[in-house]
Amino acid sequence: MPRRRYALRDRIAALDPERDHLEIYQLSAGREFPWDYTRALEFALFRTYCVPSISRLLAATGEFEKRPQQRYDDTALLMAEIAAHGYDSPRGREALKVVNRAHGRFAISNDDMRYVLSTFVHDPIDWLTKYGWRPPHEHERLAAFHYYREVGRRMGIRDIPESYSAFADFKRSYENEHFVFSPTNQKIGEYTVGLFAAWFPSFLRPLVRLAVRGMLDEPMLRAFGFRPAPRWVGAAGDLGLRTRALALRFFPPRRTSVLGVSPGNRTYPGYPAGYRPSDLGAPAPPDASTSR
Repeated sequence: MPRRRYALRDRIAALDPERDHLEIYQLSAGREFPWDYTRALEFALFRTYCVPSISRLLAATGEFEKRPQQRYDDTALLMAEIAAHGYDSPRGREALKVVNRAHGRFAISNDDMRYVLSTFVHDPIDWLTKYGWRPPHEHERLAAFHYYREVGRRMGIRDIPESYSAFADFKRSYENEHFVFSPTNQKIGEYTVGLFAAWFPSFLRPLVRLAVRGMLDEPMLRAFGFRPAPRWVGAAGDLGLRTRALALRFFPPRRTSVLGVSPGNRTYPGYPAGYRPSDLGAPAPPDASTSR
């Protein structure tokens, strides 16, 4: 393989994963694996909808039913703004303010917030381990933990575990206890699958819906009440992603980061040109009974 293909990995290896966590995360998510991080974070959020207390709240807001694309874009862009500019930068603080204001409208438990945060750390690393064009470096694992730990603190999340492995243990335990079927899981899950399918031409949408089910593990299928896809669907998806990863080893390194840059965004065309993080976010919910 061309040595320069691994130049950013070598740069990451020379950095300190705690002190330099933001720079490492920016290199990893913005230049080394931008597509993979996007897909992995999509499925990380999808995974959180297997927790009934989370899906009930989302169903109560009506956002997934009325504005699924906007809600997806708001979440993706706000988190990208924080990563691209840093959580203590002006744009990063502005994005965090929008996120905290949205969460502050609802009675969300600290454990649910911790669980969602844990998926942002571990699900992308698990994805990269399986489908990245190279394995994630240990510094990328640790930097993701330290980065989201700092983001979580600024979101007011308490009792975040002290280490990468402890956070993984918390995530595993929380899923074992809370991944159970509920009608709202199924409802939010169906809206999300419909959103993914809507990104493709109509004749491909049934296949996309099948492919998404093929990517879900058994605990997610049970919690959503979804029928498993035929085994060949999951096998074909796995093969396609591994083939893509192999091909990408021969591509040159990305020269610029794509974090926070989404000119083809469906809700905010040309983003970030002409937009501020404060322009993002859902309107206030009509039903005040779900608020604090």
